[in-house]
Amino acid sequence: MANFEAYQEYQRIEDYEEDSPPGEEDLLVHVPESLKSWHHIKNLDNFFTRIIYHYHQKNGFACMMLSEFFELQFLFVVTFTTFLVNCVEYDVLFANRAVNHTGQGQNPYERNKVTLPDAIIPSQQCTQIQDNSWIIFLLIMAATFWIYRLIKVFCNILSYWEIRQFYIKALKIKMDELCNFTWQEVQDRLISLQREQQMCIHKKELTELDIYHRILRFKNYMVAMINKSLLPVHLQLPLLGNVVFLTQGLKYNFELILFWGPGSLFQNKWNLHPKYKRSGNRLELAQKLSRVILLIGLANLLLCPFILVWQVLYAFFSYTEVIRREPGSLGARRWSLYGRLYLRHFNELNHELHGRLGRGYKPTSKYMNSFTSPLLAVLAKNVAFFSGSVLAVLIALTVYDEDVLTVQHILTAITVLGVVITITSFIPDEHMVWCPEQLLQCVLAHIHYMPDHWRGNANKSETRDEVAQLFQYKAVFILEELLSPIVTPFILIFLLRNKSLEIIDFFRNFTVEVVGVGDICSFAQMDIRRHGNPTWMSDGQTEASVYQQAENGKTELSLMHFTLKNPRWQPPQESSLFISHLKEKVQHDAQGGPSTQLLLSEAPLCTSLHSNESGTGPESLVASVLAHPILTASGLQGRDHRFVPPSSAASAAASVLASLSTSHHAHPSRSRPHVLLPSSVYPEATMYRSDRTVINMSNSDSRIRSNALHSEFASAEMSLHAIYMHEGGWKEEEEEDEDDQE
Repeated sequence: MANFEAYQEYQRIEDYEEDSPPGEEDLLVHVPESLKSWHHIKNLDNFFTRIIYHYHQKNGFACMMLSEFFELQFLFVVTFTTFLVNCVEYDVLFANRAVNHTGQGQNPYERNKVTLPDAIIPSQQCTQIQDNSWIIFLLIMAATFWIYRLIKVFCNILSYWEIRQFYIKALKIKMDELCNFTWQEVQDRLISLQREQQMCIHKKELTELDIYHRILRFKNYMVAMINKSLLPVHLQLPLLGNVVFLTQGLKYNFELILFWGPGSLFQNKWNLHPKYKRSGNRLELAQKLSRVILLIGLANLLLCPFILVWQVLYAFFSYTEVIRREPGSLGARRWSLYGRLYLRHFNELNHELHGRLGRGYKPTSKYMNSFTSPLLAVLAKNVAFFSGSVLAVLIALTVYDEDVLTVQHILTAITVLGVVITITSFIPDEHMVWCPEQLLQCVLAHIHYMPDHWRGNANKSETRDEVAQLFQYKAVFILEELLSPIVTPFILIFLLRNKSLEIIDFFRNFTVEVVGVGDICSFAQMDIRRHGNPTWMSDGQTEASVYQQAENGKTELSLMHFTLKNPRWQPPQESSLFISHLKEKVQHDAQGGPSTQLLLSEAPLCTSLHSNESGTGPESLVASVLAHPILTASGLQGRDHRFVPPSSAASAAASVLASLSTSHHAHPSRSRPHVLLPSSVYPEATMYRSDRTVINMSNSDSRIRSNALHSEFASAEMSLHAIYMHEGGWKEEEEEDEDDQE
């Protein structure tokens, strides 16, 4: 990242007639007397995020209250660990000391048999820990933390009860019906309530983007810093190469330093401190931030033993039973924390991100499984054979005589052999044939982001390693979390401090004030003119320098995603021009692409090629677009028995997207046999419609079904846009490279 000196001063966006609130701590929400059954809400960020959004996502008061109660499981972990340390006689438990039961009528075998009470120390002796000052100190710390958590849980329950009243009386949503409402419906009711009651006294109109900015204020900053490679820290390790290390603990420290901790850059939850908005004292502020990072790092170093013990205990209690029941679960993959931030759009809520990455889980797993090591496969096959042979003999002996189980360590041997066989189960299927390029294209359709150097290199181990940074083994995730208390202090002290000046410049250059909302990351405005990338179909519409541009088309793709997810939102002029330009380009490219009818007629065959798809609904259309280049390149004939010329996935996507803009003009009497959605629903989900009104359905089931179709169709349409825009971006980059060479 270059040019860290100010390219612009801190900016204030005058979007509204009202003045900026002098202090939201005074009063931000006015509650009309007709609805006044709860207290005034002073923090809108907290109101929209923890109360409105989390209350909806966690399914109401009862579920949230139960979740809060079980978060007190810290008490169980501490108590149970103390019991295991002080109250168990391990010599008796491991039969290192004989136990002789005396009593009438007992045979010799029963007198020598060890029972569970024999291994437990009497309560009087167990509770005598006065001589162990170390345990007393730990218990006092644990009790203090637990009391703090208990008070916090009690306060949260009170706030949840108040917001329950808000949902019932203000939003007119009953608790037993909450699970049937999508977030967009709750959001629409909140916006309508603002128009009627003027809850937010500093704004007349509340938009979808305002709500997203409140909920995702700090999250958008994190996404932008990941996008500009400012965070996280990349480590060059021997044998492992480039490693991206980002754990929950490290992320917590980042947020503590930057957003809400002592000495952070924000003076409250909605305003950057004024001194960070001026470029005159940037060096002094960088030194101050460096000292804050040093202090936080030293605090982590001092607390490292306690945090490490807690991490080990929590991991042991959390994963031991899962590993025993499903040993192969450690070999399963999950989206890494870094991957979730790298792949996240600006202004993308948690449930939207979770759904999108959930749809991309299977294709990404198939892509990663396409890489196998012949050497490891041979080794695994033979290890599985030897382990299976021994296990089979032990099981047969156990079936013949159950006394075999009493032999010392026989159960341990059976368990270990079962784990070994499960671990060596990654032997590739010799009948499976993979196409890495098509699999990676299918991954792109769901995750929406892919570096340019991945194109054409899907079969290389370097690409696979970079995907593994986003999509890691669960075992790697657990190991990183266990190492986090040790590694985090050194990252903060020796690596993050060196980026203090870059961080100061980033927050000054990329922070804007939106009146009535507060300070937000300028990238979250999705302003094509300020942060667009010319290689992503915004050439001629952006004035951004290389430093100002979002990488990998983040601005353009985020704008498309937000527009599709919020069809009633009216984009600003620059964004509307970009969308219009994109529609024109889609219509132009669609003329040279295959017809939508041809793509839909190939849907069953294409779905079989991408077996992770459901085969019905909008996702089968995405599968058709992805597999169409394979079918045409193979020389297969179409349904009319004519040769179909080869075409790219981008041209196929353009044909489908262009058809969306004309499908709602079709005559009602003309049925569209290949269209996957009902005519009353199909055009509503597309961004190409000029009329954005939503259908009001009287029947609750019809409304739920319609909302589900809208969501699925918006996701499928975004997948098509991602395919089209990525290939379009590559083409424009290639054209620029050719012009430079000439």
